[in-house]
Amino acid sequence: MLSEAVFYDTLRQGLWVAVILSLPILTVALVAGLVVGLFQALTSIQEMTLTFVPKLGAIVVVYWVSMGFMTQSLVSFFQDELVPLIAGGF
Repeated sequence: MLSEAVFYDTLRQGLWVAVILSLPILTVALVAGLVVGLFQALTSIQEMTLTFVPKLGAIVVVYWVSMGFMTQSLVSFFQDELVPLIAGGF
């Protein structure tokens, strides 16, 4: 039986991995949104697709670049934390 402390520790580590994995994408989306918003404010162009397309492009590029890091982080979390719990070796 899984104890409460082990459960909450595994949950905490899983949430931390999720934060680390989402940080590059969220940071790039924030920066791209600020740059496009500043550009729109300076030029008075209020086109809706102008905010969406650059942000989506930046997110896709960062996702493509950090895909190896994300995969390695998830695989190591599963192998080091979850597989031993499933196998009963906690």
